[in-house]
Amino acid sequence: MSQKLDVFAHILPPDFYHRMLALEPTLPKKYPFIQIPTLLDVTARKKHFLSDEQQVISVANINPEDYVNPQLAQELVWAANQELAEIVATNKQYFYAGIGMVAMNNLTGALEIMEKQIAPNPNLLGIQVFTRALGKSIADATYRKLFAKAEELGLLVLLHPVFDERKADNNLIFSWEYELSQAMLALVKGGIFQAYPNLKIVVHHAGAMVPFFSERINHILSATEAADFKKFYVDTALLGNTKALELAATYFGVDHLLYGTDAPFGKMPAGASSEIRKAIEEMELDESAKQAIFRDNLLTLVKRGESDGSATI
Repeated sequence: MSQKLDVFAHILPPDFYHRMLALEPTLPKKYPFIQIPTLLDVTARKKHFLSDEQQVISVANINPEDYVNPQLAQELVWAANQELAEIVATNKQYFYAGIGMVAMNNLTGALEIMEKQIAPNPNLLGIQVFTRALGKSIADATYRKLFAKAEELGLLVLLHPVFDERKADNNLIFSWEYELSQAMLALVKGGIFQAYPNLKIVVHHAGAMVPFFSERINHILSATEAADFKKFYVDTALLGNTKALELAATYFGVDHLLYGTDAPFGKMPAGASSEIRKAIEEMELDESAKQAIFRDNLLTLVKRGESDGSATI
């Protein structure tokens, strides 16, 4: 099988991190994951790469809008995206592309970043957004213009969970899966795919709770809303679990399931790529379907062929 493409891996660009650390020295205490060496150190990370794999990297969830004013947030995000693109360009053996950041407290600037920085750069495929931003659901009408611009430009939108800080019982086992599912519901109820039928949203963690509760979706929502749930794309970042991946493939369709690992999270020192690959290989699918999950579905989404992915910035 040809090179595998991991659509949902993470990194913390060092220059960006150190600028954020100077602004907010408590970051390592607030986000213990920062202490994972392979998140910050590309050289350390390279030692653990599988030879037939490239990652699409997005920045771990340290978001400038939570700490600084809109103008500075825009500056930090622009610089981080440039740093990310340079990391990709100088390490093409390991990184297929990057996913850019946008400052959610500067939506005019976010649209500018999407149009002028991300869309023209062959090493950046789209933007990452989170289930909540600045106390609002990502489905809030305030953020709708980001989805409109993503559709217009043909950019991917990667949806990553964050805690709802209003809740006292947040935990990494279940809370993020609820937050993803709730965000998907809010987006569907808000008519996001009716307004933007060519929008390409990739949801982390195999679509979270959605495949398991598909009949509740089918029986409670309208036929249009239930159909719109299947327009999401999802990754395979479940730390393994073949049967759960088969359920996701059955619900969303094999063509909407993309190999993604959440590396370097999930298993020290650099993620659970081997476990997830084994789970996919054990799915009751033919080799062409597995090839689609591991590689071809992403290439179709970004309209790239076998020879692409080697451009420089």
